[in-house]
Amino acid sequence: MTSLPQARRFDWANLGVRVASATVLVPAVLGAVWFSDMPGLRWLFLVLVAVAVALLAIEWGAMTAPTAPIRVSTALTVAILAAAFLAHQKHMPLAWTAAGLGAVAAALVARGVAERPMNAAFGVVYLAIPVVCLVWLRGMPEGRQWTILLFAVAWAADIAAFAVGSALKGPKLWPKFSPNKTWSGFVGGLIAAAGAGAAMAAFSAIVLSVPAGALIGLLGGLATMAGDLWESMLKRRFGVKDSGDLIPGHGGLLDRVDGLMFAVVVLAAARLINYWGWAH
Repeated sequence: MTSLPQARRFDWANLGVRVASATVLVPAVLGAVWFSDMPGLRWLFLVLVAVAVALLAIEWGAMTAPTAPIRVSTALTVAILAAAFLAHQKHMPLAWTAAGLGAVAAALVARGVAERPMNAAFGVVYLAIPVVCLVWLRGMPEGRQWTILLFAVAWAADIAAFAVGSALKGPKLWPKFSPNKTWSGFVGGLIAAAGAGAAMAAFSAIVLSVPAGALIGLLGGLATMAGDLWESMLKRRFGVKDSGDLIPGHGGLLDRVDGLMFAVVVLAAARLINYWGWAH
C-alpha cells in the first residue's frame, strides 16, 4: 500500500523573513497613506504609487517580454502613471481613457520589438485598473480611512490564509495552479478579512456600520484570494516561480500585491455605493 506524502513542515525561517520585510514595508505604506493630507505632503501617496508602478512594470516586462523587457516596462510605466496622475487630479474619465490608449500604445511597442502585443496591453489593463481605483479611493472623502480599511482587509486575509493554511493544512484549494494553498487557509483568510472590516467600522473614524464593514471585509477577502490565485495562473502561464526577487520572503512586488490589486476594485465599488448613502 502506497503511503501518503508527509505534510510539509512549517517554514519558520521563511516566516521570519516575511515578518522582517513587513516591518519595513508596512510603516512606509501606512505613513504615506496617513500623512498625504498634510500641507506640503499631498504628493506623498502619489509618489509611493509611482514607485510601485515602476517596479511592477519592470517585473511584468521581465516576466512577459524576455527579449525586450526594458522597452515594454517603460511603455507600461508611462501609460499607467499617466492614468494615475489624471486620477490624482480627479479627472477620472481622462484617467480611464489614458489607460485604454496606453494599452494600445504598449501593444504597438511590444509588436515593434518582436514581443506579444496582447501581453503588453493586458499588463497595462491589469495594473492600471487597481492603480486608478487606489488613487481615486485615497482622494475621496474619508479617503485615509477607506484606504487603511483596504490594507487592513487585504493584509488580514493574506496573513491569516498563510498562517492557518500552514498550521492546519488539509485539502488543497487549487493544486493545479497553486499547490500550497489550502481550503483551511481560504476560510481562515475570509474570517480574518471580515473581522478586520468589522473592527475598522467599530473602532475607527470611518462612517460605516459594523455589519457593512464585515460584509465589505468578506468581499475584499474573497477578492484578495482571487487575485492571489489569478497571479498564480499568470506565473504558471509565463513559466516563472515568482514575479521577481525584490522583497525577501515574498518574491517580487507583484507577488506581494496581487490580492490587494483585486481587493482595491471591490473596496472602490463599496466606497462609491457608500458615497451614495448605503451602510452609514
